[in-house]
Amino acid sequence: MEATPLIALPIVLALEPVAGSTSRATLGRDEAEQLAGLVAADLHALLPQVAQARLALAGALFDPVELLRPGFPVWSTLDELGRRVPRAGVAQVVAFGSHEGRMPAQPLEPAAQFADGPMRLLPLSLLAPEDLAAELSEQIEVQLVGRGEAGERTADWLMRTLGVRLEHARYLSRNDLLALTCVQYEHVNLAPLWSLLEAALLTPYREENVLSARGLALRYADGRVLAQSPAAWLAAQSGDTAQRAHDFAGLVFELRQYAALLDAHTLPLSLQSTPDDAADAGWLLEALAAADPRHEAPQLYAHEAPGLGVVAVTVAQPGEGSRPRVLAHGYPLHPRALGPLLAALTDRYGCAAELQATGRIVLDERGQLAAPAASLH
Repeated sequence: MEATPLIALPIVLALEPVAGSTSRATLGRDEAEQLAGLVAADLHALLPQVAQARLALAGALFDPVELLRPGFPVWSTLDELGRRVPRAGVAQVVAFGSHEGRMPAQPLEPAAQFADGPMRLLPLSLLAPEDLAAELSEQIEVQLVGRGEAGERTADWLMRTLGVRLEHARYLSRNDLLALTCVQYEHVNLAPLWSLLEAALLTPYREENVLSARGLALRYADGRVLAQSPAAWLAAQSGDTAQRAHDFAGLVFELRQYAALLDAHTLPLSLQSTPDDAADAGWLLEALAAADPRHEAPQLYAHEAPGLGVVAVTVAQPGEGSRPRVLAHGYPLHPRALGPLLAALTDRYGCAAELQATGRIVLDERGQLAAPAASLH
């Protein structure tokens, strides 16, 4: 007879270490099993129906950005492993820890770059029979938000084993984690980013259109985010040259914030004007025209802003009269991306890799992103 389907109900054990302390990233197999027994007791006290479900625990600590990714790969991997374990009975506790420094599947490996975050999350999943899942899911949402503090034995075990002092240790549903992250992003003026991320996580089949706080148009569609080009945004602004240049620098700073967080959540970012070129290398390229062989070779010009360094690179070659012919704009999204961006522009446009420093953001008489009318040599 075919086994009763098990419905996965995702949970996390959220740990808040005392400021300045750092915990281990993973637990060994035996440690994970010990913790799973303590967690099962905590959850049974809150949710008696847990006795009829299977608890799966991953002995690894993650940052919220690692758990909140399209398809929820950490939970889906944990669910798959949890379902594979032979069933000796309906109620079971299964744990997955590291062996010789490695977790049993790559998605369960926390990334070192996020290890110092203020909240560490240990993923859990309740695998419930179909006839119990709806009721248990409802109880999870009701009970954990009000009574989800981890038991004293569990918190003490965590502090001793991880070698870290904890401000709090509590259970959250995945919906609780989503709501908490939403509030955090709204608090730092990134509510539009959350709208894009929420669509990617919960309704990936639907498009979502937003405007950033500075008015940059962004759209989620088909598993990626498409951003209006900063140059196109600038062309629609008003004000004098100094104000437009200042606003442009602020917009690029905002785009860098979005790019860093989208990358952490593994959401690809592209420009609407060049959707096939994702920012995998840490930069965006807006190609406008091909080089004209009748003119001199193109050159690379840096647009610079105080505190931000190079905010954009323009490829241009001498045109008719004194106005340069703009071929492309490139946007480095973090400092290490400038070198690879210049290499890509050099290869694409056949120009020298030397970057002409302007010391400012260069705008033409219409207030649009441009290149100097004469060579800086």
